[in-house]
Amino acid sequence: MKRFSALLAFLCLLVFAAQPAAAQGILRDAETESLLSDIARPLVVAAGLNPQNFRVVLIHDNSINAFVAGGQIIYVHTGLIDAADTANEVQGVLAHELGHITGGHAVFQNDGGAGGISLLSLALGLAAIAAGAPEAGSGIMMAGQRAAIGKYLAFSRTQEASADAAGVRYLNTAGISGRGMLEFFKKLQNLEYRYGYYASDPDNDPFYRTHPMSADRVATLTTDLQKSAAWSAPTDAAIELRFKRVQAKLRGFVNEPKKTLAAYPLSNQSIFAHYARAYAYHLSGYPDQAAAESMALVKIAPDDPYFLELEGQILLESGKPAEALVPLRKATEATNYQPLIATLFGHALIATEDPKHLEEAEKVLRQAVARDKENPAAWYQLGMVYERKGDIARTALATAERANLTGDPMTALASARAAMAGLPQGSSDWIRAQDIMMVSQTAVEELRKNQGRRR
Repeated sequence: MKRFSALLAFLCLLVFAAQPAAAQGILRDAETESLLSDIARPLVVAAGLNPQNFRVVLIHDNSINAFVAGGQIIYVHTGLIDAADTANEVQGVLAHELGHITGGHAVFQNDGGAGGISLLSLALGLAAIAAGAPEAGSGIMMAGQRAAIGKYLAFSRTQEASADAAGVRYLNTAGISGRGMLEFFKKLQNLEYRYGYYASDPDNDPFYRTHPMSADRVATLTTDLQKSAAWSAPTDAAIELRFKRVQAKLRGFVNEPKKTLAAYPLSNQSIFAHYARAYAYHLSGYPDQAAAESMALVKIAPDDPYFLELEGQILLESGKPAEALVPLRKATEATNYQPLIATLFGHALIATEDPKHLEEAEKVLRQAVARDKENPAAWYQLGMVYERKGDIARTALATAERANLTGDPMTALASARAAMAGLPQGSSDWIRAQDIMMVSQTAVEELRKNQGRRR
């Protein structure tokens, strides 16, 4: 399965994903989200979009991939961050994906000749090939689907070329060097050679490739990028430093600890190595070593909110919530109550089981959900505050909010009804519970209809 996922991700690199992002696991991290927002902002402005309506969402997946799936959101896999050498390379990918957004490219092309069946056949065929049954895989892909798949992929290649050209414009307009875009395509070219895809291979019909060969893309884009004044623009040293930090912490978080410790041995005393090892040790169940690495970071930069966040997280998850309060409070205040950090702080306040902390926890968590409504962890913690305070109605409302975010309409419906029964009718909380009830009722009815059809 892992082999199939890697192969399919490679073949679909930088193309719209057919599966929902949530199915792959969204990874939330305050520092990473801040960096991705900052490196994307000038490109978003160059594309004529409002940065307030745009997001970059990180997907916990080790394949090298980025895609859009409707709206003004770009999904980036952790594997892409791991593979990139610079933030400038990531900017090249984001510029390309912005080209898909502004081009209005659809996620699916269901025109009667290239619908979901064709795409499913392609996926099943690739799965069979990856599983060691190449003849079966080829048969699945060719059985009545050859023309339809070819039509879809030809249209997709047109989209890719359009997105490439738009990405060049956005980089040049923003004054960002296109060197990163070209360097990343060269990485893809090396992957193509590794997997045996050659533009000169007569047996490898490029008509059945979703994207042009990376060598062709590099040749096409080089002239347009190099003639721009932005080509020689220096990279932002501060952004590149932030990228290396984020890359190290993500490697420590998503990779096997042994791999991380091999890549960042104890002889490496850089900030990046401390960051990666702290997460690796923490995930491996070595709290003392993890704490030592986090303290080394705090010693280097005592006021860095993300180092303080890490210190507090390790203390909290090591069963020391009271000790976690100082660094987490400092991190929360330093970031002006950044929602994800504030949620962690609220969690620590509750975990002390000291009633005197409940008021502060409620204040912190209410700010968190007000600024980031798509934060089920904050709603869960806020529900715990209300439960301990004996506020049953608002406990039910917080549960409804969380269930609504996590795709659990049955729980959301029941909890919203319970909240409405205990809240003052017409109040803002009562109206919110009513909204959730109505949305959840529709979702439950649709779910029951679908279950009935399957029977």
